[in-house]
Amino acid sequence: MISGAYQYPELEKVIYGRPFAQALADEVTAMGANAVFLLAGGSLSRDTSWVGDIRTALGDKLAGIGPRIGPHTPRIDVVAAANQARAAKADLIVTLGGGSITDGAKMVSLCLANGVTDAAELDDYRGVTQPDGTVIRPPRAEPVVRSIFIPITLSAGEFNHNAGCTDTMRGVKESFSHRKLVARTVILDPVVTTNTPDWLFLSTGIRAVDHATEGLCSIAPQPLTDATALHAMRLLAPGLARVKADPKDMAARLDCQLGSWLSVSGVPVGVPMGASHGIGHVLGGTAGVPHGYTSCVMLPHVLRFNEPVNAARQAWVADAVGKPGQSGAEAIGGLIADLGLPTRLRDVEVQRNMLDRIAELSMHDRWVPTNPRKIDGPATVRMLLDAAW
Repeated sequence: MISGAYQYPELEKVIYGRPFAQALADEVTAMGANAVFLLAGGSLSRDTSWVGDIRTALGDKLAGIGPRIGPHTPRIDVVAAANQARAAKADLIVTLGGGSITDGAKMVSLCLANGVTDAAELDDYRGVTQPDGTVIRPPRAEPVVRSIFIPITLSAGEFNHNAGCTDTMRGVKESFSHRKLVARTVILDPVVTTNTPDWLFLSTGIRAVDHATEGLCSIAPQPLTDATALHAMRLLAPGLARVKADPKDMAARLDCQLGSWLSVSGVPVGVPMGASHGIGHVLGGTAGVPHGYTSCVMLPHVLRFNEPVNAARQAWVADAVGKPGQSGAEAIGGLIADLGLPTRLRDVEVQRNMLDRIAELSMHDRWVPTNPRKIDGPATVRMLLDAAW
């Protein structure tokens, strides 16, 4: 007999299939916000009318537009944005962009709540992973400036309360968290994904598949998130194939967005992920690999490593992505290959002389110790990296 507890996250609303600008204006009014601070991707500002659409929809409620947030959310960028938001007296943060901007908004909320004005001060709030996988979180004030996220990729960071932020001085991506860092509202409009490069949309879709897969195969799954993970994969696998075949297929894009939402349901309620996520964080923060590509190159190898301890659940994964009878590694590897995405570390420009450092740093990520099959130390991670090379 199983037992447990499920605590619902602080996310209040997900709006899907409505034009984003009007949905945003309605939410801002409902929340009573009067000083909205916008973080948006640079290419969206240059190449689309969408930032202008937000400006028109919000009118004088738009208090400012933040600076650029670089890939993997550098500390210096988020503190600069927080200082601008503070000066604008922001009472709501809105994002239009990908995972780095989403994490940037979470970090801005954290900085505002805790009076952080310099990048070095973030040392006081980062999580520290112990050898047994326990994460020590220092005391931090509750964020009061909440967010509305309008994502253009499928990484799904919008739906959880964790933020990855990179200390570029040390080349390390660190973990920050508070339950109130999750969005208050997420708006899913497939139209805003049409300017996203195909490689980025598809690869972050595999990132979402990774969320669902490692959640389903977790050492501590939840009944509700088992169900959402399975349906996420049933939406994502055909949805991604349809978008690859026809990038103008809005219904397929929305299916992928809905799958992304469902894929990550386990993270905010404490379902631990595994080594694909843990190693992926280091590949991103230390080796500069884009979020989606980290899952493309690592997930099949982690599944193969874990198969001796969770083959039955991996069979569920294979069935959910439309490849029944295959192993988890074969099914996910085939899905990635069918989408024309990279499958090797060397394909994403990771240098072999970096592998020892990546292996060592991975042991400090919170989700390597919770991998279903025990990882004893850096040598085991290095074995996985060699397999992925």
